[in-house]
Amino acid sequence: MASSRKTQERPIGIDLFAGAGGLSLGFEQAGFDVAAAVEIDPIHCATHEYNFPYSKVICASVTDLTGEDIRQRADLGNRQIDVVFGGAPCQGFSLIGKRTLDDPRNQLASDYVRLVYELQPRYFVFENVKGLTVGRHVKFLKDMIKALTDSGYDVVNPYEVLNAAHYGVPQSRQRLFLMGARRGLPLPVYPEPYNGMVTVKEAIGDLPDANEFPELVDSDTVATDWETTSTYARILRGQQTDESDYSFLRRFDNSLLTSSLRTKHTELSQSRFLATEPGKTEPVSRFRKLDPEGLCNTLRAGTDSARGAFTSPRPIHPELPRVITVREAARLHSYPDWFRFHSTKWHGFRQVGNSVPPMLGRSVARQIAEALRYTPVHPAEHINLGADELLHMDMSRAAKKFGVPVHTIAQRTRKTAKAVEQAEDAEQLTLALQAAITEEANA
Repeated sequence: MASSRKTQERPIGIDLFAGAGGLSLGFEQAGFDVAAAVEIDPIHCATHEYNFPYSKVICASVTDLTGEDIRQRADLGNRQIDVVFGGAPCQGFSLIGKRTLDDPRNQLASDYVRLVYELQPRYFVFENVKGLTVGRHVKFLKDMIKALTDSGYDVVNPYEVLNAAHYGVPQSRQRLFLMGARRGLPLPVYPEPYNGMVTVKEAIGDLPDANEFPELVDSDTVATDWETTSTYARILRGQQTDESDYSFLRRFDNSLLTSSLRTKHTELSQSRFLATEPGKTEPVSRFRKLDPEGLCNTLRAGTDSARGAFTSPRPIHPELPRVITVREAARLHSYPDWFRFHSTKWHGFRQVGNSVPPMLGRSVARQIAEALRYTPVHPAEHINLGADELLHMDMSRAAKKFGVPVHTIAQRTRKTAKAVEQAEDAEQLTLALQAAITEEANA
């Protein structure tokens, strides 16, 4: 006889490598409570705390934590953890040696396996780049699967690469998802693709032009009124109910246009942007112009300060002579409008580009809920978002708040930060990047 489904208590999950919280939101939308989020970057920790005020943010490296540390800091006691999820940063994975997880450069992935073993969740989800499934990287992936199997978990085989565009996200973005269950529990299955596609125009066509607001030169927020008609955008703006979203309702003002700091462009750049056909790449900047009737290309984060603070090329707006704003990127990533990012463009785009699109995360999380035989319900309560100051902290203030050293994450100087932030053409970006690399080398 099948066991009855749980409907009373929401299952709990722990997000490792949480970033700003794309996967956290996906699991919350599937009916989970995010009990703890582990993230090493204080700026990201502050943003996560703003958007998930009920969750315990642990500002630390997974390398320095034990499962018991996480339990204590999240006040979990001996409570059963339903799922551990997250994706270790993929830069620098080493394929040298007979056992790749023993290589120090693969420490974060090794610590993910270790924490799964120590926390003993019912289920786990590991997310990462598609590149782990091809060529020599397959050896690394096989070693990780063996380590998880040796830790007492069955892994869903074959593993799958999912494209966010197949799950309601207006962006072509392929990511590997590895899922498994504690031995003896039913295995989850991968989600079936949705029918239909959401276009760029449906995602951002309603948003006011940031360049029309002088306030957005120095601030990322302005109050204004606008009309939203597409179902996708109305749901993200909070004007239409999404019956498959079981997240907590946030109190927010949907007449605010947020995360929309302007980018200054020369007249020459603007003319080149206008002359570029939708779906094509502008030849000087190498920025891709979005096709309003198509999908957004994969939004990337660029590199962090330790690798030169390179801002990844931002797509050109499909109709306007400028690159897209952080809010427009967030819409193309399936973030609701209440979700806020750091007030600077550099951190904001990095937070979007580094994250799992919430709708893709939700599709995977729903399969974990199904394996748990959990039927989610819509929470009745509204929750307040965090303090606005969390979105404006520089690294020193954020580090002080979370009690970590200010150099936990390598820093840019003010001059180089400004140069990278304001670069509008490929030539300027290259010069700014070179200056950043030199600066880091001389630090």
